[in-house]
Amino acid sequence: MKSQLKAGAILSYLALFINSVISILYTPIMLSLLGQSEYGLYSLASAAAGYVGVLNFGLGNALIRYTAKYKALDDEKGCSTLYGLFFIMYGALGVLALVVGIILTLNADLMFSNSLSIKELNKLKIILSIMVANISIGIGLGMFSVIILAHEKFIFQKMTVIISSLINPIIMLPLLLMGYGSITMALVTTLINCLTIMINMYFCFKKIKIRIVFEKIEKGLFKDIIIFSSYIFLNLIIGQLYWSTDQVILGIYSGTVAVSVYTIGASFTGYFSGFSSAISNVFLTKVSTMVTKDATNNDLSDLFIRVGRVQYIIISFALSGFIVFGKEFILLWVGNDYIQSYAIAIIILIPMLVSLIQGMGGIILQAKNMQGFKSVINFSVAIVNVIISIIFVQKWGAVGCAIATAISFTLGNIIIMNVYYWKKIQLDILKYWFNIISMSIPIAISILYCITLNNLIIASNWIVLFIKILIFSMMYIFVMWFTSMNKYEKDLLIVPVKRVTQRLKVKDSVL
Repeated sequence: MKSQLKAGAILSYLALFINSVISILYTPIMLSLLGQSEYGLYSLASAAAGYVGVLNFGLGNALIRYTAKYKALDDEKGCSTLYGLFFIMYGALGVLALVVGIILTLNADLMFSNSLSIKELNKLKIILSIMVANISIGIGLGMFSVIILAHEKFIFQKMTVIISSLINPIIMLPLLLMGYGSITMALVTTLINCLTIMINMYFCFKKIKIRIVFEKIEKGLFKDIIIFSSYIFLNLIIGQLYWSTDQVILGIYSGTVAVSVYTIGASFTGYFSGFSSAISNVFLTKVSTMVTKDATNNDLSDLFIRVGRVQYIIISFALSGFIVFGKEFILLWVGNDYIQSYAIAIIILIPMLVSLIQGMGGIILQAKNMQGFKSVINFSVAIVNVIISIIFVQKWGAVGCAIATAISFTLGNIIIMNVYYWKKIQLDILKYWFNIISMSIPIAISILYCITLNNLIIASNWIVLFIKILIFSMMYIFVMWFTSMNKYEKDLLIVPVKRVTQRLKVKDSVL
């Protein structure tokens, strides 16, 4: 099982790397073939459909938590009955999502008629209807992908994600070149999603050999699941308010071009979130088991700090590189029309960094079933974010939305939540921040030094930019290795290299 955990983390980063590479190669081609306006229309539809997606009610985390509980108790019958309950709940929510999605689609013109043309509104409704069907199916049968995670079959789950990521552009590029547009993109995504769901179902029944039993559940279980999931559901709403409402607000006030520019800038937050969640998500089952077995606060604090440090090394590397080279990258990637996307990304990413490197905090709260406070605070701050965004968008457009998001993030996820982790959850936040600040000083010096050097040679092509990034990467690794990384973190790099070297030696000796 430990090998699955390590492999899951490695494959998570491999999937993230592949998705990033695909995005870098695919996005500029897609933009040139679709055009700025239609890409903005597709992004607007995705943002609006995302509100239907929250209707999965956060059941996935609850399913993982209670599966871990029954597995720890070695209660196979209880696990099968649990799956019967979740099958019904997922199915009901899938139907609810379809109904809500249809209502949203039919009334899209009420929201966007002031900024979109009749032709754009009609196309938006078609794209929305396809996305709503995709999301509804994904919710209704979503428990099977979660069961795979709950049983810690990370290799299969991550490989499925990787293959799906590769198939989508392989199918879509020829279709885009043939003249098909955003409607076809939505259709292809839906078909791939349905195929993935069928594969997950087969794996659950044939490989994991799960059983779904419809019997009377233990008293209070349904109530506990609803209470647990309601906080996750609230977090999903919060996430939607944070990351998709800005596009909707821009669609109402500014039109599809502004949505397109903001989407490119905000897309970098998805890459950075992936760096964090790729590690944090594979620890949910482990932390749930630790809590079930009454792990001490010191044990949880050590895990919180250890994972946070690793996340910081990785994410600060990516963010530092983006601060130094991001503007040149965007110019070469999607052109001068999207130069404002750099400012949008930086404004959001800097305060977001703290939340990303504290991803284990949210995992610990979920395992302890104590995520209520975070949900309430984040919901309140998210509402403030929407209000500020509506005000700022009318003054500064897309950049105004980014500023509002940054202010809200700083208030809720940095200031308030760190006090809560420290005082209520009793995590050693002071020790955590001592670690992070001590690691930050050499990073800050490196960024200032590299920005100065970078301005001397402006990248006019990808080769020059790649060489500069390579030099920066070597400098970053050198600085972190000798000033910040401890033995555990160095071993994460050294041990795999030693194992590969030893295997090659053994292979050579056999030959």
